[in-house]
Amino acid sequence: MRLAFGMRLGWLCLGAAWGGLALAQPAGSAPLPMGFETAWEQLRAHSGKLAAAQSALQGKQLQAEGLQGLGGPSVAVSAATYSYNANLTLDLDPINQRLAQLGQQFQAPMAGVPVTPVIVGSLPQSYTYNHHGSGNTASVSLMWPLYVGGATQAARALVAAQGDEAQADAQRTGHELMTLLVQRYFGAQLAARAASLRQAAYGNVQEHDRAVEKMLAAGVVSRVERLQARAAVEDARRNALKAQDDAELSSIALARTVGASAQVIPQSPLFVWSTPVQPMDYFLQAALQHHPGLAKVAAKKAQAESLHAGEEGLRKPQVFAFGQHALTSGNPDWVAGVGARWTLYDPVDRDKMAAASQQQIAQAEHTDAQARNDIALLVERNWRVLEQARRQFLSMQPGAEVADEVLRLRKAGLREGTSTAVDLMDAEMYVVKVQTERAQAAYDYVVALASLLEGCGLSEEFAAYMARADVKVE
Repeated sequence: MRLAFGMRLGWLCLGAAWGGLALAQPAGSAPLPMGFETAWEQLRAHSGKLAAAQSALQGKQLQAEGLQGLGGPSVAVSAATYSYNANLTLDLDPINQRLAQLGQQFQAPMAGVPVTPVIVGSLPQSYTYNHHGSGNTASVSLMWPLYVGGATQAARALVAAQGDEAQADAQRTGHELMTLLVQRYFGAQLAARAASLRQAAYGNVQEHDRAVEKMLAAGVVSRVERLQARAAVEDARRNALKAQDDAELSSIALARTVGASAQVIPQSPLFVWSTPVQPMDYFLQAALQHHPGLAKVAAKKAQAESLHAGEEGLRKPQVFAFGQHALTSGNPDWVAGVGARWTLYDPVDRDKMAAASQQQIAQAEHTDAQARNDIALLVERNWRVLEQARRQFLSMQPGAEVADEVLRLRKAGLREGTSTAVDLMDAEMYVVKVQTERAQAAYDYVVALASLLEGCGLSEEFAAYMARADVKVE
């Protein structure tokens, strides 16, 4: 049955995201009626995934703003206080040798003359000089890159492209959350409708069962028919309880999704357009303009181009101005000038590095072409699924009318004796089955619409499509 499928869908949605979480609500918490747009605002306010994407985006934006002045002059002040102790040892042997030579030279002219010898003294072999002191120093320096081969522009472009990528990721996260909310919100709506139908059918079957009990006592029906009626009641009761449990579970899952403190009762009904939405070409063009995946690929390409420009800049000369001024009393020292640097040899093979960055650009271009093809295919598929769901829903209308008519005839037949109570119970359950299947078809339509808009980067327009729907399933 489609009802069983719908319930399995609700369980699947819940288990995929909330497996392992406690499902009990706080004691005394009353259910919260909530429209879809309110639920979307709640989700945006409480989603950790969306908050993380926004933080990443803001971080990249701040980084880009911080690098706007890259390549300008930088001024630094440095200061130091110091103490020192210095020892200087002088070798006196050469001096001693010279003194001895002088003594000999002085006595040589007096040879043969009886004079007292001149005695030249000698110095120590070495002398150690010690000095110690302390002081302070301070200076201000300036460095201004005048030309660096485009490296600063490449760095700024790289960070800006990373910001564009973060923006695309944040947009994609928002689209995915919208689709998730549509599944959870209208899944809860579907489960609630199924529970309501099952509960109403159970009440009707109980009334018929009481009538059969009286008819058995009057001898109008057989005991077999009475047992069949009791079995139908039990089946209706079991199905009603299961549907109610599924509805409560879907409501809790929705509450977890939007960050509510109690069960959420969806107020916006399932809907269907009786006519097709815009043509497929409209959505294909929209996808090529708005899909965040293409924006991300473009950002990746811009990053690769910036890296390539940076690699090429390393081949070029660099020119910079500099200056330093001592902040001391008296007549301080200063120096200023212009310098240049050009790397003539580098152990890194710059040709291969440039070729590698060029391949990254080519990779981004190939990825863009493949992404465009994949997105076009996805949009076409989602558009066809949406149209199929619409036709499926509309094709169920005659069946619903037939089910209502059969139920009416069975009620009349029971009064006239041409139908049994079991026939009437079967007609009641058949009406529930048909109505549940139509609600399931409407749910399939809504989910298909959300998937189509996500694939086109137009998820924010879902509420507008919902407002323009001319068929409400209430």
